[in-house]
Amino acid sequence: MTVTQLNFEQRLEALHSSTFIKSLAQSRRGVEREALRIEKDGALSQKAHPEALGSALTHETITTDFSESLLEFITPPALHSATTLEQLQDIHKYVANNIDGELLWPMSMPCFIEDEDSIPIANFGESNVGKMKRVYRVGLKNRYGSMMQAIAGVHYNFSFSDSFWMHWAALHKEAHDQEQVARDYLSLIRNYRRTCWLIPYLFGASPALCSSFLNNKSHNMSFEKVGKGTFYLPHATCLRMSDLGYTNAEQSALQICYNELDNYVKLLREAMQTPSTRFSKFSAGEDGNWQQLSHNILQIENELYSPIRPKQPTLPLEKPTDALVKRGISYIEVRALDLNPFSALGVSQSQMDFLDVYLLTCLLMPSAQLTPQSIAEARENMDAVVLEGRKPGLSLHVDGEPVAMHDWAKSLFDKFTEVAALLDKANNTSRYSEAIATQWACFCDPAKTPSGQILDSLLADDADNSALGLLLAKEYADTYKNFAYTHHQENDFADLATASHKAQKQVESEDTQDFESFIKDYYNMEQA
Repeated sequence: MTVTQLNFEQRLEALHSSTFIKSLAQSRRGVEREALRIEKDGALSQKAHPEALGSALTHETITTDFSESLLEFITPPALHSATTLEQLQDIHKYVANNIDGELLWPMSMPCFIEDEDSIPIANFGESNVGKMKRVYRVGLKNRYGSMMQAIAGVHYNFSFSDSFWMHWAALHKEAHDQEQVARDYLSLIRNYRRTCWLIPYLFGASPALCSSFLNNKSHNMSFEKVGKGTFYLPHATCLRMSDLGYTNAEQSALQICYNELDNYVKLLREAMQTPSTRFSKFSAGEDGNWQQLSHNILQIENELYSPIRPKQPTLPLEKPTDALVKRGISYIEVRALDLNPFSALGVSQSQMDFLDVYLLTCLLMPSAQLTPQSIAEARENMDAVVLEGRKPGLSLHVDGEPVAMHDWAKSLFDKFTEVAALLDKANNTSRYSEAIATQWACFCDPAKTPSGQILDSLLADDADNSALGLLLAKEYADTYKNFAYTHHQENDFADLATASHKAQKQVESEDTQDFESFIKDYYNMEQA
């Protein structure tokens, strides 16, 4: 079947039809919010994952990320972002009531941490799968350091409905199937990769960091100091995504390009099978010593850092790449978001509305294949905005040619304005247009961005990042307790916690292999 090539305007016009309008209202979204547990004085909690929060291995809503102290809250897919925020409120209220007076750190960059060894690695119990999750994290510590892994963020999960994809395929005279949906999600992802410098500019909230984060880190950044021990870059937006964050030179060489799903999977699998010269010094089960899961460039697929991922829910012990090959792309995960320190939930309704507009616009725009040059250019544009996004007159590059960031943003926002009107129509609201207007104001005045607001506050009071974070953490602790439960009550969460502990014990009782054999079988499992 010949695919019909349409431009942005033609696609946008088609989406105003009643069939598309109805299907657009069926899109789903969810949030994964991370947050460090801290003591009342701002120190990182050294306590184990609280019993009342359930098992981090088997609880579907409350778990841990890298550290015992790094909580992760997960909402299920919902038709309305308001529902997602209500679900997050419920989780925050229950957690605040059950962490023995501890607080949740509201910023992405960690609070004051004495040294890397004071960051407790997450424990998932004695089952083979639990041990695997822990050894993977031990590997992350050895490969990149614990401090980097203590950085928190927000992931935004988004999917179009099957009805939407059916109409989209008909519009382009394609067969509607798993391969078509994957191709079109990848088209969206490629446009996102070209333009996602927008995200740190608009939502970056880490222009400064605690001096403890820089201990023993080599860098060539010209930091300035504020307060007693906070370092910042004058025009930075998102130090979380700078070279101080999650970096791996061998990963960069992989050239993950999102042109074809088969090739994306192939490159990830090769990285999991290719020995790393850098990581070969760490044991991977030799003589029972597990300092990492393998000697390869990636231990598992999730080790690959990317500002966006194609996703398919996995079955027990199923590799993410196998799930993608078998069942295609189910949703996309936007991973470039700092925690919003001005929201008790780490993310706001307006942010979510903007992301809905942005992602739909990325689908509507024609999407050329990525090349090594365009991948490098996208990375360089991202780095420029991360470090100097609020610098007056900043230039980025498009196809090797310089372009003023503000001009590029204006051309994108012209499209966003039209797409927002479409989503307003589909959802009988004005929120999407309001979200676009709010974010455009940030391009007109960089001081309105979260990074601008934070840095202005620190400089005005000669204050430390830690002081601002602790002030907000205490304010939000009261906010959480004043929330009213909407979807789950206290006893519902308690029941979920109990059930998760029971589920973990069942997983542990069903193990029949030693750990070494389990890991060997996992890696040798037949690929799709």
